[in-house]
Amino acid sequence: MTGEFDDPAALTATQVLAAFRAGRLTAVAYAQALLDRCRDLAWLNAFIGGTSEALLLEAREADNRRRRGRSAGILDGLPIVIKDNIDVAGWATTAGTPGLEEHVPDTTAPVAAALFEAGALMLGKTNMHELAYGITSNNGTFGPVRNPYGVRRIAGGSSGGTGTAVAARMVAAGLGTDTGGSVRIPAALCGIAGLRPTTHRYSQAGIVPISHSRDTAGPMAQGVADIALLDGVITGESAPLETIRLKDLRLGVPRRSFFEAIEPEVLTIVEALFQRLQQAGVVLVEADPEGMRELLRDLGRAVAFHETPPDIVKYLAASGAPTTFDRIVADLGSPDVAAIFAEIIQNPVSEALYRAARDDRMPRLRSLFQDYFARHRVAAIIFPATALTASAIGEDEQVMLCGRPVSTFAAFLRNTEPATLAGLPGIVLPAGRSPAEGLPVGVELDGPPGSDRRLLAIAAAIEPFLAPLPPPTPSPAQLR
Repeated sequence: MTGEFDDPAALTATQVLAAFRAGRLTAVAYAQALLDRCRDLAWLNAFIGGTSEALLLEAREADNRRRRGRSAGILDGLPIVIKDNIDVAGWATTAGTPGLEEHVPDTTAPVAAALFEAGALMLGKTNMHELAYGITSNNGTFGPVRNPYGVRRIAGGSSGGTGTAVAARMVAAGLGTDTGGSVRIPAALCGIAGLRPTTHRYSQAGIVPISHSRDTAGPMAQGVADIALLDGVITGESAPLETIRLKDLRLGVPRRSFFEAIEPEVLTIVEALFQRLQQAGVVLVEADPEGMRELLRDLGRAVAFHETPPDIVKYLAASGAPTTFDRIVADLGSPDVAAIFAEIIQNPVSEALYRAARDDRMPRLRSLFQDYFARHRVAAIIFPATALTASAIGEDEQVMLCGRPVSTFAAFLRNTEPATLAGLPGIVLPAGRSPAEGLPVGVELDGPPGSDRRLLAIAAAIEPFLAPLPPPTPSPAQLR
């Protein structure tokens, strides 16, 4: 039953579930529409290992349950995708690296299990930057993920497969992971929404790690309602979002900290949003978290580089993976990731430097942000999620930013990393498209630790003021 919808695959998750409940769409018809789109767009390389062969059977069972009035849960019949560093029983967890291609866990990560227990169906595992250690999703073994708004451009990373799958309407929603910006960067570059929850609000079990002090899974979808839906299922905080009165909303605009060296077309789109928000009554407070950049200097590297080897070893033991850390490193397929791991092993971060970073500078950074939010009476800060739009696939080392060559990693990570080290929740929303090439631009909101549901409510309140993005129309001809 799809006659009421020109393209069921274009519906949001909340729209799909409402259509299921109203009897206007069957889970089988919707699943078939997604599978057809995944087949037609397979060349975007969003998936590792293809899509589920059992999806139509599981969708039929969901339809039968609904007819009998025995729904499995709030997500019953909704296909989702899972980034391939998150365990799903019976599916390989490769983390985008050759050394884990044979790793098929027996248990599902709690963050994914919560969605399946609510009735979600597994569509497939998504491609990613190898071991999540990068921001382009140009994977040396499984190939690059292509951005559906510019197929020669990166999807962002490391959750690029989920970003592309959602943006290209191959699926309505899915999970990524975020250590330095790996949910929010692909959300910004692919024109979708992505949430990094407060650190440790979601379980980290069953996820191939980088850093237990910084890692988290996060939902990715077309808009705030779908993000809030998945977040509520994962955490149990499923009460409706509060209503935010824009005339009572104060947002911080940290210009010195987050607005330097921003691509002009990105800045133009964000500034236009600010004007619309101010006209609606939002108070924008121009103030910076003083001393933030000094505290951040080499902080992320010290924590992540020290924690990565022991954290991966613990994951391998807990998940029963048939390999070792040394064998994984020996088989790395992406030159940029191999170079990072060579640095981690050959120049290890000392215990003293790590302790100073984790036990002194990270707490000071958290305190700095807590003081900022309280002193300026702002509910969140708002800024460009990335300094530039999606760069060309293959520009793994350097990109041009404001006329200067800069590190690709640093350019895209600069504005997303502070939240990861301060433990803040952050959500990215699509704000518009660049006039020259039609590439998405994202805006980010970061809030105080633990304010996730209020941050989602704020995002929902400002979402109507964002410039809408039309669905992408990728074609293989664009590769010629």
